[in-house]
Order: sequence, then structure tokens, then C-alpha cells
Amino acid sequence: MDTTLYQTYLAILRAELVPAMGWTEPIAIAYAAALAAQTLGAVPEGVDILSSPNIIKNVKSVVVPHTGGLQGIQAAAAAGIISGQADRRLEVLSDITPEQIVRIKEYLENTPISSGRSEREFIFDIQVRVHAGSHTAFCEIAGSHTNVIRLEKDDQILIQAEYCEDDENDTGSDGAPDYSLLNIQSIVEFADCVKMEDVQETLDAQIEYNTAISEAGLRDHWGAEVGRVLMRSYGASVQNRAKAAAAAASDARMSGCELPVVINSGSGNQGITCSLPVIVYGREIRVNHETLLRALVVSNLVTIHLKTGIGRLSAYCGATSAGCGAGAGITYLYGGKYDEISHTVVNAIAIDSGMICDGAKPSCAAKIASAVEAGLLGWQMQTQGSEFFSGDGIVTKGVENTIRNVGRVARIGMAGTDREIIDIMIRNC
Repeated sequence: MDTTLYQTYLAILRAELVPAMGWTEPIAIAYAAALAAQTLGAVPEGVDILSSPNIIKNVKSVVVPHTGGLQGIQAAAAAGIISGQADRRLEVLSDITPEQIVRIKEYLENTPISSGRSEREFIFDIQVRVHAGSHTAFCEIAGSHTNVIRLEKDDQILIQAEYCEDDENDTGSDGAPDYSLLNIQSIVEFADCVKMEDVQETLDAQIEYNTAISEAGLRDHWGAEVGRVLMRSYGASVQNRAKAAAAAASDARMSGCELPVVINSGSGNQGITCSLPVIVYGREIRVNHETLLRALVVSNLVTIHLKTGIGRLSAYCGATSAGCGAGAGITYLYGGKYDEISHTVVNAIAIDSGMICDGAKPSCAAKIASAVEAGLLGWQMQTQGSEFFSGDGIVTKGVENTIRNVGRVARIGMAGTDREIIDIMIRNC
């Protein structure tokens, strides 16, 4: 494989598959608040937060981890400030103590914290301004969860970076790998030839973390218990266990389980959805560890490839892309290569395209189960010589053309849908 392409794919995996504690949008707010407070050099006496509507949508209904069940933007910011661990980025809340939980609640009660809509055009934008005495500090994150584009203290600019949302990856980082180089054929080639020492640490962490939170979701009473309902209702077939494993991990995560996950495309739910079904099937057919890791390379990169055209946040449910990725990874486990994986992806897109994202909340677990089912059906159709053809809805000749159509639907076609969803959710607050 071309060395430049190999290194690009490796850099994409390492950039996207990182540990995170809790739903990533509240964690991004916590990170921005922690960084602003750290820059201020004191506990803020007041906090003002502006967020883009998509951030508001994804924060309002989930529990912020390590806060004793607190929800919402103000709670996320307070937790980040009290944690004082800005250097931990998406694990900013990982080591909060019981004493700090008490302090977070006291801080919320005694400190004015305002929140409102950002006037920026960015789909992903978080601005946190803090003050203490005569001093102020400001942090802005845009495009992705840890991409700081501005950091100030008083009148001094410490970080200033240009950000253009037309950037295809929504990374906003000049040093970001070129995501436009992703394609199904090269993904399969990379999975076949990648050196294990280059990916094993990253993927072993994904297996360990995501399996642990899935087991917690199946064992305990979290959220709507979608994973447990699936197991009680439909039994222990590998197909059902694959859906239940992913759903249960989301059950736990959406309801405040304090276990980390390895994310994909900025989303823990997408990291869960594209990995756990592959892990369940890999263990069912007892493939060796190397084959499982190569299948996870496929599932993760296919998910990232689909999500690149959609953007970080949209009205298009990200679990749909991850379900396609899971189907692709399982196809690889069973010996499928480019043709088989392409057919699986196109089939899965045709089955479940258009499922809306109406924010982070317990029903995400059910959407994940649906997305995994679409990926599995897409795979089974492919194994039996059945497929959808060009002209079937948004399906077009060639897997890459169909993937581009998904991006158009999500970015352009569903922009109005996103505005309506956000308006409905804000009116219901």
C-alpha cells in the first residue's frame, strides 16, 4: 500500500478513536469551561456560555458523568471548572472525587451561570467566558470536541486559529489528516496489510472499554434498558446479542454510567455501534485476535468515511453510519473483501438512511439497535446475492457515489429538519 495513504489512514484512526467519559458534547463544554478557568487562574465568579443549537440539542437530556445525576449545559460547565483537569481533554471529568461532586452542586447554586445560543454560523460551536474580580478569560471550541480556536486572558490572545466549516472533515485543524482520501477499496487494502503494532493499542482499548460499559448496561438498570429488553424478548442468538450489546452500552452511557468509551467520529455512541457487534460476532465464530482487529479497522474506517460527508453534528443519526460500519466489519470477519463489503454498505444505507438525530437521550439505544439490524440485514442480503441497485432511492451506481449521496442528504437536505428538531426541543425545555 502507498506509504502516504497508509500513514494517513493510521493518523485518522489514532485521531478519531480516543477515550471519552460520558456523552461527548457535555464533555466538550466541560473541557472548554475547565480550560477557561485554568486560563483565568482562579475559580470563576461568573460564567457565560454560548452554544450552537446542535450542541444544545445534544446536551439537554443526558446525565453529566461524575456529577451525581446532574444534567445540562450549566452542570457540564460547573463540573469542568471544579474538576480543574483541562489537560485531560475528553477525560476532563474522569477523576472527580465525592467531595468535588458536593462542590459542583454548591457552585451551581451560588454562581451565576448563563447559557444561550451562539450567533456563529458554525454547526459546532462552544464559547465560555469566565470572570473573577477584574480578570476575564475566554475559550471557544469549534468544529470538533477539542478544537480550540480562541483562548484569551483579559486583553491578551493566547490562541487564535482560523476555522472554516467548509472543511470536509469538520476538524478545523491545519495538521489534520486528509479524510478525503478515505474510500472503501483502500480501507479494505489497509485492513489487510496494516501492521498490528500500529493499531493494536488503540483497538484493544476500544474492545476493553466498550465491552465493559456494554456489560454494565446488560447487568444493571440503566435508562430505558433497551439492551436488556432485547435479550429478554428475543433470546441469545448472535444477531440479537450483537444488537443488545451495542444498545446496552448506550443505555448505560446516556444515563450517567461512569465508565469511559472509545469514540468514533467524535461520538461514543458511534464508537459503540461500529465496534461491539463486530466483537460479538468475532467471539461467536472464534476468529483469532488479529482477524478481529483487522475487522475493527474496517468497521471504524467505514464509519468515519460515511460520517466525513455528513459532518460532526446534523439531523442525520450518526448511529446509521456506524451500523453500516458494523455490517462492513462483520462482512470482513466472514472473509468478505471489497465487493462484498461495498454491497453490504450500500444495502445498509438503503435500509436505514434518514433516521433523525433528535439529541442525546435514552432512546439513542433503540436507534442503535435499529442501525445494527440494518447493517446485519445488509450483510445477509449480500451473502445471498440480494442487493439494491442504482435508482433505488438514493442508491447510485458505485458505493462511493452512494456514500456521497448520504452526505448531500444529511448536510443539505436535512438542514431544515435540523432547525425544526432543535426548535421543538427548545420549546419543550
